[in-house]
Amino acid sequence: MSQKQAPSPRTTVKRVPQRAKYESDVIYQILDEGLVCHVGFVAQGQPVVIPTAYGRVEDTLYIHGSPASRMLKTLQQGLDVCVTVTLIDGLILARSAFHHSMNYRSVVVFGKATLVEDAEQKLAALKAFTEHVILGRWEEVRSPNRQELAGTVVLSLPLAEASAKVRTGGPLDDEADYQIPVWAGEIPLKLTAATPISDSRLDSSIEIPAYVSQYTRPQIEGVGV
Repeated sequence: MSQKQAPSPRTTVKRVPQRAKYESDVIYQILDEGLVCHVGFVAQGQPVVIPTAYGRVEDTLYIHGSPASRMLKTLQQGLDVCVTVTLIDGLILARSAFHHSMNYRSVVVFGKATLVEDAEQKLAALKAFTEHVILGRWEEVRSPNRQELAGTVVLSLPLAEASAKVRTGGPLDDEADYQIPVWAGEIPLKLTAATPISDSRLDSSIEIPAYVSQYTRPQIEGVGV
């Protein structure tokens, strides 16, 4: 059964609060479907937002990169960080310009990131990054060697302070506008994969694995508002 997180002052949804979702499984599933997060923090007195890949293992979010990364260097100082993920599910065309909108699912996470120093945890995080992008890939490819592990910084962020916000359904026009003779509704959007392109140096005897040819992102149902 899904555990409902108690919203903190920072994660409480104030704008259209009926769209808020505080259940852990909804938060986790949105994170699992997304591919890119945006990491917000303050560096040298200036607000910074950086897009990056991520991975999740249970109730922990991981980000990684080069030791030279300004973002990773800054976050290791114990600063507050805000991480967001947004999925766009459709464009909402209303009868008035004012009520045009989008259907979306989003997650906001607050906390402090910490450096992952344990070798086993670091390797598990790197596996999570790979499997988050394409499930089943980790078992087929070469694992990171010692030099690659040393050249990668991994930070962990607990998902203890997180919330989701979801919009579904059609346009919400003013009652008088329903008489306007103009099309209104939703244009659903979905991330789909095109035909895989094999590497030019790939051995011709190697077939495209099913997890590549049938690639799709996981999607969740039943979280509408």
